[in-house]
Amino acid sequence: MQAKQDESPDITPEAPPPMAGKDQARAAQRTRRRAIGRWVKRILVLLVALGMVAGLVQAWLPKPVPADVVTIEEAPLTVTVDEDGRARVKDRYVVSVPISGRVVRVELRPGDEVEKGSVVARIVPVDPPLLDERSRRTAEARVAAAQAGRRQVSASQERAKAARKFADDQAKRLESLVDSGAVPRLDYDRAVYEARAAAAEEESLRFGIQVADHELQMARAALARLSATGKDDVQLEIPSPVDGRVLKVMQSSEGVVQAGTPLLEVGDPSVLEVVVDVLTRDAVSIETGARVTIDRWGGETLHGRVRVVEPSAFTRVSALGVEEQRVNVVIDLEDPRERWATLGDGYRVEARIEIWASDKTLVVPTSSAFRQGDGWAVYRLEDGHAKLTPIEIGQRNGRVVQVTSGLSAGDRVVVHPSDAVVDGVEVAPR
Repeated sequence: MQAKQDESPDITPEAPPPMAGKDQARAAQRTRRRAIGRWVKRILVLLVALGMVAGLVQAWLPKPVPADVVTIEEAPLTVTVDEDGRARVKDRYVVSVPISGRVVRVELRPGDEVEKGSVVARIVPVDPPLLDERSRRTAEARVAAAQAGRRQVSASQERAKAARKFADDQAKRLESLVDSGAVPRLDYDRAVYEARAAAAEEESLRFGIQVADHELQMARAALARLSATGKDDVQLEIPSPVDGRVLKVMQSSEGVVQAGTPLLEVGDPSVLEVVVDVLTRDAVSIETGARVTIDRWGGETLHGRVRVVEPSAFTRVSALGVEEQRVNVVIDLEDPRERWATLGDGYRVEARIEIWASDKTLVVPTSSAFRQGDGWAVYRLEDGHAKLTPIEIGQRNGRVVQVTSGLSAGDRVVVHPSDAVVDGVEVAPR
């Protein structure tokens, strides 16, 4: 029995060769890598799919509309009528020949100074006809008309003196009350302006007296010349009616002229006014004494006041060929002469005539308000969304609009709203 056990074969397993174990390890590693690669591909595909879904969702979701937004607040507001105008000599006189004759060459040139009574032109009358009854009456009528004109101007000057005295007294009374607050400052400023305007009117009528005296002198000289028959060597001297300068020479060469022919213009260029023609629909809002800003004439900004809105309008054809009804507005300069010394007769200016002003009122940009039915509206920003808000407006100029109701200071509104801005849309301020 023992021998049989010794003869049985040895069944102990043999250890695998070293190379076989390494191959198995490599195979297992490759299997793991392939499994990981499959999972990575699946994850990448899933991420791409999720990204595409997110992109589609984002594309379909509404986006905020970019828009310019401003915060409204109370600010000063001035409404003006803006028009081109021109400066002109306030008091000017056209020197004309009183009778027909041969005018001697005029040596004066524009800009030359003249004094009242100095000779500005000479005329050699033609042989006068015999002084018949008709000619005498005509000459005498001219003298009588000149005398009546002189009396009329003198009466106007007396009224101007009384008006100036009253305006001065009124300004002095208000001056003592404005400091205590009994009267508004605006009333005092208006009284001061009226006093200045009255003084200017009196000075203008003083010039008118000089002109009337000159007219009377010329009428008497013409009558005397008609009576002096046979005196061919007589020269009629034409004097300057006022102190000033020659503004324009219309007849400088020697030649025969008819009675009434203008020779030159004389005036004082140191006394200027500004005349602006405005549309009649704007003129109804302009008041006497309104403030005026004058610029773009080549110097610093000037200030003035409306003296008068002329009562009669005229028709002017615009550059587009449209007939317009316009009226002249005459403005007095308030600044010292030194500030506009280089401003001359006929110079172009731009005037802004104030028709309404407020020191503090709620305003919005003009570009934010738009028509909504019969009224006005804006897009107000509320919780990041545009809300259509009806408003009521008052005065406006080219930049801002006065809001009387519908908004409050601190509200934010959309400026230049595009077609994409509608009620309720989300807005991204930029």
